[in-house]
Amino acid sequence: MKAEAWIFAICTLFFVVVAPAYWFITYDPTGTSALVMTTLLAALVTFYLGVHARRMGPGGGRPEDRKDAEISEGAGELGFFPPYSWWPLWCGATLGLCVFGIAMEAWWLLIIGTGLGAVAVCGWIYEYYVGEHAH
Repeated sequence: MKAEAWIFAICTLFFVVVAPAYWFITYDPTGTSALVMTTLLAALVTFYLGVHARRMGPGGGRPEDRKDAEISEGAGELGFFPPYSWWPLWCGATLGLCVFGIAMEAWWLLIIGTGLGAVAVCGWIYEYYVGEHAH
């Protein structure tokens, strides 16, 4: 994670230089505050990656961080990637129904959308406990 921390550190330094320069050139408070918040966000990510890089030890815990690492050390399972799912579609549709109900002041649509949304969220959460992909 040392390489990633350095990349974000460079971005942080860039925004530290750009934010005051933008203020003195334009006197725009909106853009300046956005650049300051971007600077703080980049600094937060830099700090997080730097702390975890130090916790992994002097040689680095990942093969990507060591110069003497072999390609085969990075082999293996990369993680769990879920198969297709229809539940995000239904969650989005019910959210759209809720927003439409609020926009049109049809509160009954909001109530129906909230009920259907609860069903859709429960279906999305528990989809790996029933059916074809059950564990």
